[in-house]
Amino acid sequence: MPNTSLLELVRSHSEEFIALRRDIHHHPELSFKEKRTSDLVAEKLGNWGYQVERGLGGTGLVGQLKRGEGGKSLGIRADMDALPIQENTGLKYSSCHSGVMHACGHDGHTAMLLGAARVIADRAQFSGTLNLIFQPAEEFGRIDSGATRMMNDGLFEKYPCDAIFAMHNMPGIPQGRLVFRKGPMMAASDKVIITLDGKGGHGAAPHKAVDPVVAAASLVMALQTVVSRNVDPIEAAVVTVGVLQAGSANNVIPQSARLELTVRTFLPDVRELVERRITEISHAQAQSFGVTAQVDYQRGYAALVNAPAETDFAREVAVELVGTERVVPEGIPLAGSEDFAFMLEKRPGCYLLIGNGDGSGPNGCMVHNPGFDFNDENVPIGAAYWTLLAERFLAA
Repeated sequence: MPNTSLLELVRSHSEEFIALRRDIHHHPELSFKEKRTSDLVAEKLGNWGYQVERGLGGTGLVGQLKRGEGGKSLGIRADMDALPIQENTGLKYSSCHSGVMHACGHDGHTAMLLGAARVIADRAQFSGTLNLIFQPAEEFGRIDSGATRMMNDGLFEKYPCDAIFAMHNMPGIPQGRLVFRKGPMMAASDKVIITLDGKGGHGAAPHKAVDPVVAAASLVMALQTVVSRNVDPIEAAVVTVGVLQAGSANNVIPQSARLELTVRTFLPDVRELVERRITEISHAQAQSFGVTAQVDYQRGYAALVNAPAETDFAREVAVELVGTERVVPEGIPLAGSEDFAFMLEKRPGCYLLIGNGDGSGPNGCMVHNPGFDFNDENVPIGAAYWTLLAERFLAA
């Protein structure tokens, strides 16, 4: 049976928590610029009795609460940054900053964890150390993102965590449904820039030039074999050429051509294989056309891997809170990426999804879209989930 008493308690505060979510949505801030959001979070946590340290990873902060004599410690993380997208939802609380919006729901993630912070502090039904991690720059997209910078600033040395957890909303899944998966859940994300250098010339005299455009066209097709003819069909990988740039006039053969790729993999050996084959194919194709290739392979976020025991525990908490019918015990992996993966490389834990809605309108709209909005109905559910998880993990 669902834990209706806790859900009702948290819902009694819903108006306050949803107002916080909409305030954050109205004032979005880009990666490493989340000063106002950080100020708001620090003020609330301080008012509720948390010891707050700011400046981790730039604008990140941790709120710590200790109760009883328990020796266990728990970390729960929420991301705070917005995206460089012009909002077109038309909502009363839509972004007040042109070209910046919360198009991924981090406003909701922050509000859910703040809601839990309030309820946990009021109830104090645990024994141990609770570390609430409010992270900047999840959307940064590079290896030195918010998670990495917080850890480089001593996150887990200052705030040891026996396990860590995080949650992300997901459009296309019924609102409030909680989704789990053991092992690889989200992909590693790498960026590749390939530059082909030839010899420019007149378009009417191609025999006097070395055409990098033809080489680039052939390379785009050859790269399609990396996954289809190199990766085990049981495994998964994505190689997409998103940029192909060359030339500026129809009668000129350019000196160079540029390709940019996104690469997604779930397993370390597949990641190594794909990098090697992209590099080999690029140089081989270039040589066959008489051009040269420069391959800049940039490793991005690691694959996000959930620990089995912590995932089982997180799933059990979800079943206790909302019942088995609203829990997906083993969801499908996602080719998107998330820098919480770096924290999971250092500490065991679980990253779960909460359904944002599967209908039309802002709540059914996919993330990173100008029409997206976080579903306010998830604020009390997420807050209640974090509350119950903290109390069960740090059982008095």
